[in-house]
Amino acid sequence: MSKPCVILGVTGSIAAIKAPKLVRLLMEKGVDVHCVMTPNAAHFVTPFVLSTLSGAPVITDMFDSTAAHLPHLKVAEEADVFLIAPASAATIARCARGVAEDMVSLTYLATKAPVLMAPAMHDTMWDHPATQENVKILKSRGVQFVGPGIGPLADNTQGEGRFSEPEEIVSAVEKILSKK
Repeated sequence: MSKPCVILGVTGSIAAIKAPKLVRLLMEKGVDVHCVMTPNAAHFVTPFVLSTLSGAPVITDMFDSTAAHLPHLKVAEEADVFLIAPASAATIARCARGVAEDMVSLTYLATKAPVLMAPAMHDTMWDHPATQENVKILKSRGVQFVGPGIGPLADNTQGEGRFSEPEEIVSAVEKILSKK
């Protein structure tokens, strides 16, 4: 029996620094992990780090030399779960509106796997009516969410928008995988 495959979509949030821990925890659970990243995510964690930990190339660029092979379609097809963690407000909006501007949103549109998003953003962004409408749209399409939590945010304030702990996210992935 083959290992389950989780595609981890990493987006431009400071919470992206926790992506390596997510990769490690998922692999400890016997999951194959492949990563796709937005260009902004690479400001917080490098593709090299995620590739080294996962043992698989990280898909980052819509126009690099491998793009002609449409790698996002391959991973989208192989996925048992597509986990977007952290899910920034921008990525949530792109997915809700079907705007494919980066490898994460392209992969979202291409996959038939269950999708789990772990939002991470300032509480003012999370509470904004546009974000809440986009979350409502995604939920109506079957996208599942873990978090956000309430707690300390990047600017040392407190609020809802905190990235869920990696263990909680992995637990949510396991729950989805157990239903397959």
